[in-house]
Amino acid sequence: MASLNNVRPGTHDLLGATPQTDGVNFSLFSYHATEVELLLFDHPDQGQPSAVFRLDPESHRTGSYWHIFVPGIKTGQLYGYRLHGPYQPEQGLRFDPAKLLLDPYARAVIDDQYDRAIASQYGRENLSTAMKGVVVDLDNYDWAGDQPLKRTFNDAAIYEMHVRGFTKHPSSKLPEAKRGTYAGLIEKIPYLQQLGVKIVELLPVYQFDRQSAPGGRPNYWGYEPIGFFAPHRAYSSQQDPLGPVDEFRDMVKALHRAGIEVILDVVYNHTAEDSHDGPTISMRGIDNRIYYLLNPANRAEYINDSGVGNTLNGNHTIVRRLIMDSLRYWVQHMHVDGFRFDLASVLSRGEDNQVLTVPPVLWDIDSDPVLAGTKIIAEAWDAAGLYQVGSFIGDRWAVWNGRYRDTVRRFVKSDTGTVRSLADALSGSYNVFSQLDRDPMRSINFITAHDGFTLNDLVSYNDKHNEANGEDNRDGNNQNDSWNCGAEGPTDDPQIEALRQRQLRNFFTILLTSQGRPMFQMGDEVRRTQRGNNNGYCQDNEISWFDWSRVDSQSDLMRFVKGLLHFRQNSALYRDRHYWLEPGGTDVHWHGIRLGQPDFGDNSHSLAFELTHSNLQDHLYVALNAYWEPLKFELPPLPTGRAWGRLVDTGQPALADFSEPAVLLPDDTFTYLAQSRSAVVLVEQDIKKEEL
Repeated sequence: MASLNNVRPGTHDLLGATPQTDGVNFSLFSYHATEVELLLFDHPDQGQPSAVFRLDPESHRTGSYWHIFVPGIKTGQLYGYRLHGPYQPEQGLRFDPAKLLLDPYARAVIDDQYDRAIASQYGRENLSTAMKGVVVDLDNYDWAGDQPLKRTFNDAAIYEMHVRGFTKHPSSKLPEAKRGTYAGLIEKIPYLQQLGVKIVELLPVYQFDRQSAPGGRPNYWGYEPIGFFAPHRAYSSQQDPLGPVDEFRDMVKALHRAGIEVILDVVYNHTAEDSHDGPTISMRGIDNRIYYLLNPANRAEYINDSGVGNTLNGNHTIVRRLIMDSLRYWVQHMHVDGFRFDLASVLSRGEDNQVLTVPPVLWDIDSDPVLAGTKIIAEAWDAAGLYQVGSFIGDRWAVWNGRYRDTVRRFVKSDTGTVRSLADALSGSYNVFSQLDRDPMRSINFITAHDGFTLNDLVSYNDKHNEANGEDNRDGNNQNDSWNCGAEGPTDDPQIEALRQRQLRNFFTILLTSQGRPMFQMGDEVRRTQRGNNNGYCQDNEISWFDWSRVDSQSDLMRFVKGLLHFRQNSALYRDRHYWLEPGGTDVHWHGIRLGQPDFGDNSHSLAFELTHSNLQDHLYVALNAYWEPLKFELPPLPTGRAWGRLVDTGQPALADFSEPAVLLPDDTFTYLAQSRSAVVLVEQDIKKEEL
């Protein structure tokens, strides 16, 4: 261990802890601190540090960067900081020299002994219970030639999933040590391949505070980040401090080998330090006034655009650099393929909390050369009422299309006044997005996501049932546009069960025949249920976990979804980068029960559309009947020697609801009877070829 006598000033331009040949360089930004101490630890629960280094403001400070080089220490070293400065909350300054603080640039984090309650008490020492950073050598890993896949032309669906929830259930049949981990996900890659998944979107895997949910319940989803560079430690099967970093990279490498891209759900709108009475873990104690948006009239108060207590000051130059450095790190050193930004509209706000016309950080992300090959997806709203689904900036940003979700849900449950908006949703939401020359794949079409009902629960519950969350069912969205098909929750009624099965297939059919990039959540393909809970953020149990027994019990639905995914991925009609409504691309023709006569009236519950392309042989016809009685649809005429083939009919019994190859219809078929509440997909075929 180095002594005070042989440390060197080091350099300021290597932020975080950077191993070098004979030691480690440490660098930290703080504008308002008056004194900085670096503390080293040998064990996570040490009550006293192994060494303390006071950084001399004269020799260890360059501008507002505090830096030091400590020889003799290596990868795996545990460390943290103590910062001294004024405690003046009304001025936005909250220095607490009793607290050990986590380096915002830490590449790995030890949180084995972390205690949020102690971190929340001003002036209470927390050396043995604080999160601690770990020195990581980023070059000490064999990628075996792996690189981000950088698919620029891809029609694959996004599979939103939770690393822990995917394999934690006992039915996963994994060893206990691997359940709920990056290693466990690797074991289940064959399932993803069998289903046809090409892109996974992982709920937050940055180090987060699991103790941040109220009432002693765990924060399961992970939307309480504290380490923007560190893979979450609890998702690693290894106890070694460096285990999460290598195991995460093992997972990415294995997914890439299987042809699956990795998108991370990232949270740069707030941190786990929450509001004025929240814990001091990192940024609050390093430079509160720099990192967070504060009320100008009383800087003791945090602006709460995120809805969870604080808002990151994303367009401040220092925070903006932190965000960009973090994103580049995950691409360059962890090889991820893209990012979904939670409450991304928060990053449209300036330091005065006003919405910026040209938000620097969002344009940085859009145009950065390191990120140029990645997918970037915005949740284009925030908790303060800003809604930018149709107007989010940038040349590359895709957006979660909440309007698509709401429209499709209302149509399928037979609400009035939905057909015209459904036509727009089916065709890439052309009328929602105002930007010229926009790629329709930038609309992320989804019906369910982690936040809300599962698809099974969408057709099984009229009301949310969040009693297990301990908030008297007050939490979660009250407006779900769901329909239980006649009974609340599980039922033995065969007619209700049959209707639910049909509605599930209707949702998948619409999702996978719409223009835009489809997304569905983990387990929807096997009817995963949360028992009516639409806000499972604090349910780290079987309510949220993937029950693997359903892969067998719901194999018919899985077969249906797998078939549709395969069809979409192999249809040239869904690779078109033009909107269907624009010249030069796929032609869309709207029909009703009669050809060329779509009924867009408020009382209409049906719509059909036909896709053709002048340069392609693909020819598709889709009929959607949300009416409670069968409807007979006129079919477009075909040339001699050609006939329609039935690919999908959700009104058919299982095993006949999806047919590949399509079931050839007689060449004199001019109409098709779509059963009540059903969806039909027909493809043009060559009669002679099919008869061979």
